[in-house]
Amino acid sequence: MRKLLASLAITMGAVGAAHADLEADADAAAGRDKAAACAACHGQEGISPTGAFPNLAGQQASYLAKQIMDIRDGNRVVPQMAGQVDNFSDQDAWDVAKFYADKDAALGQADPDELLVERGRELYRAGDMAKGIPACAACHTPTGQGIGTAVYPALSGQHPEYTLATLQAFASGERANDPANIMRDIASKMSDADMEAVANYVLGLH
Repeated sequence: MRKLLASLAITMGAVGAAHADLEADADAAAGRDKAAACAACHGQEGISPTGAFPNLAGQQASYLAKQIMDIRDGNRVVPQMAGQVDNFSDQDAWDVAKFYADKDAALGQADPDELLVERGRELYRAGDMAKGIPACAACHTPTGQGIGTAVYPALSGQHPEYTLATLQAFASGERANDPANIMRDIASKMSDADMEAVANYVLGLH
């Protein structure tokens, strides 16, 4: 697993470098106009009013641009997004991503249940070596900000319902646009309780 993480970090670092020019040219003002329709589900400021849809505010631009393009190209199937980004160019995707990346991220408060918080903290910061689960912090940083150059998403303040659904989708293989199968591999080793604990924990990260 350690070798896989190291190899993936090198690969995604190269991908991030390749996208550097597009990100540098991203126009948040143009993205604001293009994102007008997104507000219905993701909120005016990129903070969704419901856990059915992810918060986008403060998300790494590289990650969000990739998701938009993956949805557009059919590499990630999101029924609620059907037709929404079909006509987006790569530049449109980066402009919208830049718009949301510049927003202040949501600040959440985890459920204070001691056992839930403790298990979430353990998995996020240390992983579970017996299960072969690496620490989430290795890719998403200790504060959940993600790593833009490696296209690793921010998790801090994300709706727990959305995080849980995402982990379940990776575990089942329903979502399969993760580089080198890394999230499918990790999520498949997590129990429902593990997923719930991590989803709760990242809500309160900042």
